[in-house]
Amino acid sequence: QALVGDTVDNVPGVTKVGPKTAAKWLEEYGSLDNLIANADAIKGVAGNNLREAIASGQLALSRQLVTMKTDCALADYIPGLPAFDDITLDAPDNEGLLPFYEKYGFKGLAAAIKGAAAPAAAAPTVAMPGQSGDLFADHSASTVAEEAQHRTVVYDTILNWADFDQWLERLHKAPLTAIDTETDSLDEMRAQIVGISFSVQPGEAAYIPLRHEGPDAPAQLPLDEVLARLKPWLEDPKHPKLGQHIKYDRHVFANHGIEVQGYAHDTMLQSYVLEVHKPHNLTSLAERHTGRKGISYEDLCGKGAHQIPFAQVPVDKAAAYSCEDSDQTLDVHNALWPLLQADDKLRFIYELEIASSEALYRIERNGVLIDAPTLAAQSHELGQRILQLETEAYEIAGQPFNLSSPKQLGEVFFDKLGMPVVKKTATGARSTDEEALEKLAEDYPLPAKLLEHRGLAKLKGTYTDKLAQLANPRTGRVHTHYAQAVAVTGRLSSNDPNLQNIPIRTPEGRRVREAFVAPPGRVIASADYSQIELRIMAHLSGDASLLSAFREGLDVHRATAAEVFSVPVDQVSSEQRRYAKVINFGLIYGMSAFGLARNLGIDNTAAKNYITRYFERYPGVKQYMDDTKVLAKKQGYVETVLGRRLQMPSIQNAKGALLSGLERQAINAPMQGTAADLIKLSMVAVQKALDAEKRSTLMIMQVHDELVFEVPEDEVEWVRTEIPRLMAGVADLKVPLLAEVGVGPNWDKAH
Repeated sequence: QALVGDTVDNVPGVTKVGPKTAAKWLEEYGSLDNLIANADAIKGVAGNNLREAIASGQLALSRQLVTMKTDCALADYIPGLPAFDDITLDAPDNEGLLPFYEKYGFKGLAAAIKGAAAPAAAAPTVAMPGQSGDLFADHSASTVAEEAQHRTVVYDTILNWADFDQWLERLHKAPLTAIDTETDSLDEMRAQIVGISFSVQPGEAAYIPLRHEGPDAPAQLPLDEVLARLKPWLEDPKHPKLGQHIKYDRHVFANHGIEVQGYAHDTMLQSYVLEVHKPHNLTSLAERHTGRKGISYEDLCGKGAHQIPFAQVPVDKAAAYSCEDSDQTLDVHNALWPLLQADDKLRFIYELEIASSEALYRIERNGVLIDAPTLAAQSHELGQRILQLETEAYEIAGQPFNLSSPKQLGEVFFDKLGMPVVKKTATGARSTDEEALEKLAEDYPLPAKLLEHRGLAKLKGTYTDKLAQLANPRTGRVHTHYAQAVAVTGRLSSNDPNLQNIPIRTPEGRRVREAFVAPPGRVIASADYSQIELRIMAHLSGDASLLSAFREGLDVHRATAAEVFSVPVDQVSSEQRRYAKVINFGLIYGMSAFGLARNLGIDNTAAKNYITRYFERYPGVKQYMDDTKVLAKKQGYVETVLGRRLQMPSIQNAKGALLSGLERQAINAPMQGTAADLIKLSMVAVQKALDAEKRSTLMIMQVHDELVFEVPEDEVEWVRTEIPRLMAGVADLKVPLLAEVGVGPNWDKAH
């Protein structure tokens, strides 16, 4: 180390000497002292560098820096302490440590102390469906990391029925069991089990290999028989279970005909609720909360093209990896659960997320039927229109060019046609991105053609060409994957395919929804909240005029127009209502006067005057916005109406444009987050009602503020009346919640 140096610790070492050269020298001369004594015998540039490092004292300094000091007089550092043996390990002084941790930003350690100080009371039964609601761990967060780092782990590999029966008995007796599945795919609808691990006590876990293959793979218990014996325990809700991303494991077991019941906790969701702004994967959680750094999947299986299937991993290594995952999941739960118990609001949000996970599992499992011929016809039409737009673009430009090449676009736009440069890239090049095109399209036809071309090409490539191909061969349906622990506001994201991003502002985009259909004898129903974020703004701000408009059932945009333009409600023009709608929604998202002017096509002065009049008529809204900015900067987070904590730590030190952007986020986040909470509550309540009444209606999609259903014709009236009632009743705000239902043969007609 003295020869090689260390850039991280500023150990200089010898210039251009690496580990191979240093090891070769030490092997040849036996010690560093002997190497120094024979430095003149070392040839070449490396020898010259060695002699220079010796002469300058650099090597001696490097040696001193990497050598452990063993001659410290402890009394010099701790007055009154005569000898090492007199040091005693006492309980930590948490009262003194907490302010120190908070002052210097040791947030994890501070949170652990706060968790340890929380009273350990028995948890009440959870009212959410899919929860057993007992208190399973009384470990304090402050002791989990210490215990995890100093314990001896015992991991078993189950290869015979005697060991299996012994562990099955332990599962039946355990107050909480962590489960982890190892599979052959990340696609939860297709994944098949390769092995299963369990942990019932910290430091103790077992792995059942079931489908490992290769010349060295041992004889394994038969998969079908193992699952048959586990099924009664897995499907018994009286046996509480824990996992990391439990929705995935539920799908995996369901692929084998097992509907797991009793999932009470999910460490991914615990982290998502407590620390939304941090990573929620198990590796990060274990390192953050238990100090444990485990085996990575890449260490086990390799990367990229060289990655091997999990079934080819040697059983001993697979067992260590999987047992560690279950064991770490139990440890992380024991660290995070006390923190949730100590905060009633966050615990409520966590219980909502657990219940939402169950409802989302059902939605994903149901899938949605896609009409492939309809999509094929749309793809053909889009292809024809795209070709036509290319021809029209060439005619306007007076030459053919690559519509996807920024360089060629720049030459046509700015050099040949003389359009003004409205924006530049970070490197100083003339920009032709979407923002620049939209500005130029106000005055020139070619950018407008290009924008339409890009929109249609994206629609074709992302949806009409691909949606039908994504249908699961076993079900014939498309099953999207809802990511629950991604957005800081609590919103869901949809992927493979993304059903929440289908453009609806163009006729072509809206038509894609025509391909989302119901089978014979069924229809599609869509239920969505009306003006949900404006209603939440009315609740949060408590503004008298806004509250009155919603309570009286007025058209809120028309009412706003009447206020801003000082005209009676019945004399508001359609143009004035349109302006008011832009103002209403724009201010929710923190739109500036410049943004409003651009949206409405007016000058900045007029836009400022509209905003001024809006706030004069709705002073409560202005007060809410001002108060939220101050509160966010003071505490580093904002909250939804129901208590979801939306972390914004960077706002506390931000300045200038960055601060303005974060303030806009702070204003909007409680509204978007509350809307996310409400649709999750609705989703849970509706699924609970469908189960309780044994309805055949299927919930098949959740898209922002909308729930989509596949409904038997004889249940349509029930859906029309009951679902709006359930959605309106999930929370008691200062204004009534309103949900509306549409029904049709496809999603477009129902929406």
